[in-house]
Amino acid sequence: MPVFVFPIAGAIIGIIIGSFLATIVIRWPQGQSAMTGRSRCDHCEQTVRAIDLVPVFSYILRAGKCAHCGADIKSDHLVIELGAGLIGGLALFVDPGLGGMLGAIFGWLLLTSAALDAQHHWLPDRLTLLLAVSGLAASFFDNDPDLFSRLIGGIVGFGSLFLIGWAYRQLRGREGLGGGDPKLLGAIGCWLGWSALPLVMLGAGLIGLLAVAAMRVRGQAVTAKSALPLGSFMAISAFPLWIMLATLETSLL
Repeated sequence: MPVFVFPIAGAIIGIIIGSFLATIVIRWPQGQSAMTGRSRCDHCEQTVRAIDLVPVFSYILRAGKCAHCGADIKSDHLVIELGAGLIGGLALFVDPGLGGMLGAIFGWLLLTSAALDAQHHWLPDRLTLLLAVSGLAASFFDNDPDLFSRLIGGIVGFGSLFLIGWAYRQLRGREGLGGGDPKLLGAIGCWLGWSALPLVMLGAGLIGLLAVAAMRVRGQAVTAKSALPLGSFMAISAFPLWIMLATLETSLL
């Protein structure tokens, strides 16, 4: 099979999975299940037809509007579907095999975490636990980094941010980090290993600075009490780092 088929297949699979992930991001914060119930318009509550459930295509076909009432459809679906497609395509481009598929799973879980944290400042324990467990399990199929490095990454990732959050709370008398942030960094460590954690935080810091700059350009006030989604910044930083590490590993083989 030609090598170029793998990233194309990864992108198509990613777009399909992205449709499900978008449903999770929309429904989970509302206490609804993404596994049950027919898709309905948020405005008129009409059941969405099969032709309007085709990822990306349906949104473009309907110009981002409900086929029944003409109301605008949230762009979340389109953005997450395209993001998941990009993740799948890139992962299988740099590693057209099992390693690439594992990287895509890592990216899709990060995408879901980033979207939930950005929109709701919420990192569900079940999601970060799934990310951590899958990272440790991946070591049995791809031993770079090995299981020990991933375990240390999980402990150091969680412990370092937890201690920073605890120290900030003691000094300032208020929360400085969300409770899910240390868990997410620990879960990322279970995928990338302990040695990658400083780069994850460096990338998250740079992304955070760009986000603050964008807020200022839009005229939004940014103060010490402004809530910023650190989890989203870490998730956005972690997947490109996986791409870099996977590319380096492939070039050395």
